[in-house]
Amino acid sequence: MGMSQSLGTDTPFVMLASSEIFSLEMSKTEALEQAFRRSIGVRIKEESEMIEGEVVEIQTDRSVTGGTKQGKLTIKTTDMESVYDMGSKMIDAMTKERVMAGDIISIDKSSGKISKLGRSYAKSRDYDAMGVDTKFLQCPDGDLQKRKEVVHTVSLHEIDVINSRTQGFLALFSGDTGEIRSEVRDQINTKVAEWKEEGKAEIVPGVLFIDEVHMLDIECFSYINRALEDELAPIVIMASNRGNSRIRGTNYRSPHGLPLDFLDRVVIVSTHPYVKDEIQQILSIRAQEEEMDLTPDALALLTKIGQETGLRYASNLITTSQLIAAKRRQKQVGIEDVQRSFALFYDSGRSVKFVAEFEKRLIGDGGAVNLSVTNGHGDAMEIS
Repeated sequence: MGMSQSLGTDTPFVMLASSEIFSLEMSKTEALEQAFRRSIGVRIKEESEMIEGEVVEIQTDRSVTGGTKQGKLTIKTTDMESVYDMGSKMIDAMTKERVMAGDIISIDKSSGKISKLGRSYAKSRDYDAMGVDTKFLQCPDGDLQKRKEVVHTVSLHEIDVINSRTQGFLALFSGDTGEIRSEVRDQINTKVAEWKEEGKAEIVPGVLFIDEVHMLDIECFSYINRALEDELAPIVIMASNRGNSRIRGTNYRSPHGLPLDFLDRVVIVSTHPYVKDEIQQILSIRAQEEEMDLTPDALALLTKIGQETGLRYASNLITTSQLIAAKRRQKQVGIEDVQRSFALFYDSGRSVKFVAEFEKRLIGDGGAVNLSVTNGHGDAMEIS
């Protein structure tokens, strides 16, 4: 997500867990295709005519029968002033936006949308008190009618759904997009390429993050291999915690569970263990996010636990220590709360040691268990 934000505010970011692909009601390659196209943005530029100025007067005429409403809008800039006729829809829009004389507004001629930009400086002394969100602006200059460039950013997948479903953009809200025919995507790719040549659109490659990438099978890797060669390809980041493991769908073993020809395409990011100062900073930030107040001794003990057992376990102890402190009616988490939490909840190392020590009292693969075995130190689950 940080990489997508550094590339730009409109850069798409899509996160996908590999196990999701096998639970969707569509083919594996279709699920990957949709994920790829969701992570590719299209920045569409279009010019629209706007009327922008300061409202001088609003006149509304109602018929005796209470039917259609009509009115006139007087709007000005520093250089000119003009009067426009208003219909019932525009009057309703003005009422909804609470437009009054002295407001600076913008009207989109194509859609009729009215936007209240602020209030004129000339009317700043009309009231003794104004709201904190009131924005004062200078009266616009130049012509009333202006051409402005409006930029919309959508993903290729959204364009696919709109053009492949009869309900159009409403299909985006239903969530059930289903499989999309390749012919539709080819037509959209051609149209987007034309917009790009004409300068109407700009392609914004985003970031696709695939977690548990070792869970993908050989068919998925073959598809990703081809998709990365496409002209419209996002930045793909993959994460795996496997060493030499079997490639799903084959009998071959490979580093990280990735085929060797696919592994040859990727750039592997080197990682290193956190040092003491980094662990302390991460735990301090985590405590701040959970609105906790840790004593320096408690933070130092959590840092030591994080070095010896792991950062995840130390992070989990923050929450349990807070609950123990709350039970004592203490607002600050102290070292005794962390010690109590450490004694109550095992980390993976102590859990493995416990299983090895009391293995005969646990049910094994064959279903056998020996309940008569004791260790001579009392109950195994007793915590002092």
